[in-house]
Amino acid sequence: MVQRSPYRLTLLVCLAEIFGLASIAVFPALLPTFQAEWNLSNTAAGWISAAYYAGYMILVPVLSSITDRVDARRVMGLGAVLGVLTAVGYAYFARGFWSALLLRFLSGVSLAGIYMPGLKVVSDHTEGQGTLQSRFISFYTASFSIGASLSYLLAGEINALAGWRWAFMASAISAAAALVIVIVYVPPAQVRGGQRQALLSDFKVVFRSKAAMAYVLAYAAHMWELFSLRSWIVAFLAFSIQLQPTGAFTWSATQVAFVINLIGLPASIGGNELCRMFGRRKVISIVMIISAALGTIFGFSAALPFILVAFLAILYGITIVGDSASLTAGVVAAAPEGYRGTTLAVHSTIGFCSAFLGPLTVGVVLDFFGGNRLAWGMAFLCMAAGCLLGPVFLARLKSKASTITNP
Repeated sequence: MVQRSPYRLTLLVCLAEIFGLASIAVFPALLPTFQAEWNLSNTAAGWISAAYYAGYMILVPVLSSITDRVDARRVMGLGAVLGVLTAVGYAYFARGFWSALLLRFLSGVSLAGIYMPGLKVVSDHTEGQGTLQSRFISFYTASFSIGASLSYLLAGEINALAGWRWAFMASAISAAAALVIVIVYVPPAQVRGGQRQALLSDFKVVFRSKAAMAYVLAYAAHMWELFSLRSWIVAFLAFSIQLQPTGAFTWSATQVAFVINLIGLPASIGGNELCRMFGRRKVISIVMIISAALGTIFGFSAALPFILVAFLAILYGITIVGDSASLTAGVVAAAPEGYRGTTLAVHSTIGFCSAFLGPLTVGVVLDFFGGNRLAWGMAFLCMAAGCLLGPVFLARLKSKASTITNP
């Protein structure tokens, strides 16, 4: 019989999440390869990167909100199945812009079926754990960084050995492993009983919650910056390498991206722990301001010695996810009673709307300024500007709401 220990349950759902994320970074990790092979402009590449988040954004309102009404584990299973199919489809059928655009869109739908429903499972099964629930949620949210970092690393290494189609096949195998974990080990999530009102009415309840919406909008500002970086970091590092003397640094762009994303795990968990000690709104606002400042500096650093560029990238990677788990824990704590799944749907939909627009905007900025060093500086300035809206939204939290949502 499956044990219902919240620690064991959280670990299993985190593993399913990590395996299910295997394809998330394969396209951005190999972006220079695709641009060369398919003759893609920065804007076209931005569209393909953004399509992944568009698929997530469009479907997550349904796939997440229905977890208040149906078992979230079933939704996770369907997401994992689609993850297998889309990864195999990309490996066999991607031939250029349009096919890649469609397949990345469907892959984003797969993520919508896995990520927030998994968070619903974790939050349901850690109910009553007091302040520990915030910690469990931060573990799950931070595990996103593990999945993304491994995706960068495996994509780069497998592409070097066997080509990019095999990188996508490997991600299909990983998604299949996620499906097995969900089917065999993950217990059912809670389903709201009683009379069921129209789904649209559920959303109205969430939109009327000022505390929840403050965290939702701050999360959107965070996602603009985070997923713009994840979509373009390898391309930026590859650009920097071109400016370096031969043999100046032995790490590849995908290996540096792996470290940047992996460091997000302790950074995200650490940020949540700081929030528990000093207050969520204050810590998140400070982290966002520091992140925006570092991003602005980093964007103009391409011509510096590559070891310094890599150091700045890792430091930026710490600050850019330092608020991630805290924002999600905040919205879970602020969710109206009985509407957690719908609240997470709103949270994720608006957040990934920014994740869709950010990478696309960066591609347009790069083409507008000519793809040179100034262009990259302006692109990162664009990322940082979006992040600075986060503290503005959090400042609108009333003192009463702050008291309720702080751990």
